[in-house]
Amino acid sequence: MEQPILIIGGKGKTGSRVAERLQAKGKEILFVSRSTGFDWTDRGTWAAALQGASAAYITYYPDLAVKGAPDDIEALAKLAVSLGVRRLVLLSGRGEPEAQESERRLIASGADWTIVRASWFNQNFDEGQFAPMILEGEMALPVSRVREPFIDADDIADVVAAALTNPRHIGQLYEVTGPRLLTFAEAIGEIGRASGRQVKFHTIPNEAFVEELRAAEVPEDLAELLVELFTVVLDGRNEYLTDGVERALGRPPKDFADYARDAAASGAWK
Repeated sequence: MEQPILIIGGKGKTGSRVAERLQAKGKEILFVSRSTGFDWTDRGTWAAALQGASAAYITYYPDLAVKGAPDDIEALAKLAVSLGVRRLVLLSGRGEPEAQESERRLIASGADWTIVRASWFNQNFDEGQFAPMILEGEMALPVSRVREPFIDADDIADVVAAALTNPRHIGQLYEVTGPRLLTFAEAIGEIGRASGRQVKFHTIPNEAFVEELRAAEVPEDLAELLVELFTVVLDGRNEYLTDGVERALGRPPKDFADYARDAAASGAWK
């Protein structure tokens, strides 16, 4: 009998999509998250989650950019290998030093690894932290002309599902991007055209962004992460396209305009 595939963070943007694809292939899935007893801050919860799995998709909470993430990834990978779970696929972050160190630790663990390195998801605009701003008609962020190759979560899920079920992806690092670079203002313009909504974009100082997060009672650790992502990672270091989706799947990635059209048609911004 085939052993199940473990998804750590199975209710997240990519985890839920990976599960759908694996189930469509007839694979048995195990989901673990904080709500089911798996806790990244409590290593005593890890072995029970890994027990009996054939492979695992690893997403780290809150993000691999945080301090301590490489130690956790190393410990989890070594534990997984010791329990016979050698096939590990890691969702990593572009331009994040801690994420790249986590990748190195995973590779050194002895696992049959695949790394999928991504940055800002299209779905942040309709399923994530930007959705309320769009509904309010105004987005204010500490970023101006830096361009980002926004990647669709469905493309990531397709790559991950392929990596978990086809051995040709073992030992591959797929850095995935969308097909073009957009500023946040340009992305909002695409959403406005697709949805018919009037959404204004403003660049604000970092200090004002921090005050907004505090006013919204965003937890301190998450607020620190968001500030780092906007002020460090969004400094232009990721302002280039890659062929990760095409190498993994043999097709181009989804364009942001197509994402915006589909999300609007689904009623995401009504």
